[in-house]
Amino acid sequence: MSTDPQSAYASRLAARRTELQALLGRERALSRTRMAVAGAGVLTALLFPLRAPTFAAIGAAAVAFVALVIVHERLARRLARVRRRVQFLETALARTNGDWIGRGDPGTAFADEAHPYAADLDLFGRGSLFERLSTARTHAGQERLAAWLARPSAIAVVRARQGAAAELGPQLDLREDLAVLGAEAKGAVDSRSLARWATAEPVAIPRGLRAASFAATGAAALALVAWASGLAEGAPFYLATAAVALCTAYGRAFARRVLDGIGRPAQDLQTLTEIFDRLAACRFEAPRLRELHASLASGDAPGPAIAQLRRWLEIHESRANAFFALIAFYMVWDAQLAAEVEAWRRRYGGPIVGWLAALGELEALASLGTYAFENPEDPFPELEESGPLFDAQALGHPLLARTRAVCNDIRLDAERQMLVVTGSNMSGKSTFLRTVGTNTVLALAGAPVRARALRLSPLSVGASIRVTDSLQDGESRFYAEIKRVRQVLDLARDAAPALFLLDEIFDGTNSAERRVGAEAVVRSLVTRRAIGLVTSHDLALAEIAVSLAPRAENVHFEDHLEGERIAFDYRLKPGPVQRGNALGLMRAVGLEV
Repeated sequence: MSTDPQSAYASRLAARRTELQALLGRERALSRTRMAVAGAGVLTALLFPLRAPTFAAIGAAAVAFVALVIVHERLARRLARVRRRVQFLETALARTNGDWIGRGDPGTAFADEAHPYAADLDLFGRGSLFERLSTARTHAGQERLAAWLARPSAIAVVRARQGAAAELGPQLDLREDLAVLGAEAKGAVDSRSLARWATAEPVAIPRGLRAASFAATGAAALALVAWASGLAEGAPFYLATAAVALCTAYGRAFARRVLDGIGRPAQDLQTLTEIFDRLAACRFEAPRLRELHASLASGDAPGPAIAQLRRWLEIHESRANAFFALIAFYMVWDAQLAAEVEAWRRRYGGPIVGWLAALGELEALASLGTYAFENPEDPFPELEESGPLFDAQALGHPLLARTRAVCNDIRLDAERQMLVVTGSNMSGKSTFLRTVGTNTVLALAGAPVRARALRLSPLSVGASIRVTDSLQDGESRFYAEIKRVRQVLDLARDAAPALFLLDEIFDGTNSAERRVGAEAVVRSLVTRRAIGLVTSHDLALAEIAVSLAPRAENVHFEDHLEGERIAFDYRLKPGPVQRGNALGLMRAVGLEV
């Protein structure tokens, strides 16, 4: 298989499209054949006398038509699956071309305005990091990936994910199957409600119900045999029948409570069976993948357990048959089946949660592996146990096209904890903060990063970049900002050092108060071993770095004139910026200043 993601996807897409066209041709031919068979049957009935040969011909046409319908349904399911494969590969190829926005799941359900960095770093929503990463199709997989992005993980856990993602990336067959089967499950399965059903409080089986039911059924069978053989009258059989009826009435409420709630969970489990079976057939080398595989392939494996439940329910649905309904009555079938289903749920309820968790983690790891495969130039970061440390070479924003992203070097550690980034409007200060923060989130989730190289230690990210006022809460932007800064300060008290990203800090107040407040905040952060960036276009704040030297340093972005147009190179340079561009920008849009 080609290691170039574009050519690998393109070749597979061409093969799938060829397969799709062949199936469409078969479907058209099958549709025409069905019509011909149906027409032949109708014409036979209309044109020939209704005699034995005619009835035989009509019957043959009917049997052939039913067989063709069954074949057509199977072909339709296969056709739908191939269409999903084509869609998966088209989307994957579009991602490698940078055309991914709006094609994936934006993960808006996981957005949280109170989160310390999710909104600031575009974790969720259209064009978000989640949309770029996620190939998960089940709720469990999406929830797991969102959790990894929202909370940094321990170094050992991240290393295990790196190994798993590196192994899953090149496995296109598996990733394609997971996406296609997961898409079918997503439309039918709510893993959250399934987990709630699996772990709900046990339904108590009425005392003595099963023993009494077995006894009544056995007594009825013996009484019927004795009556039929002339060894007894019908009275014992009638008494046994009454006992069966009493057992049925005694267990009716219990049976209804268990069986009325089993339909959807059983369907959900059956839908997931194919995914579980596909994963159970895999062989992995990465330790974390082997652990997850073991949880699905040994002990209470999903496939056989779900097949057992399905067989019971298929028999249960046969109650509509009059003959079976009579047998079911004497077997006290509803109560007996409810007892078996409840016993099944008590045994497999815990494993079901484990199966869903394993599936979710495998899907999330496949998302990271897909990102690694599609970005072969992006390395996995080196992880250091002790810190604080963030040391990057040629760091770029992972959501920008490579042709647009400008990369910069940056190092923050225990000696140089903070950079005060000054620069004019639109010079790239906010984007640089997001570049550092987003790559940190990627690194501590287990994904590759957009850099030539990155070394970092465990870090708790806190950001104040995209803070807005709230009409509903009656909060000004400045008040919202100081609440967020308070949140960042609280975060810095955690065991892991904090990475703070403060954009245009306290620009909602006058310059004097801004300088005093900003310096107090950054001094407190530096004292708590935090590292980070503070940006401002206010040159007075550059003095903070001087007062905190050598633990702080001034850097800047600048612009230059190209004719009458202001241009930016987005390159990080040492020292504070020397001038602003606000008046130039005003004139550029036609303001008379």
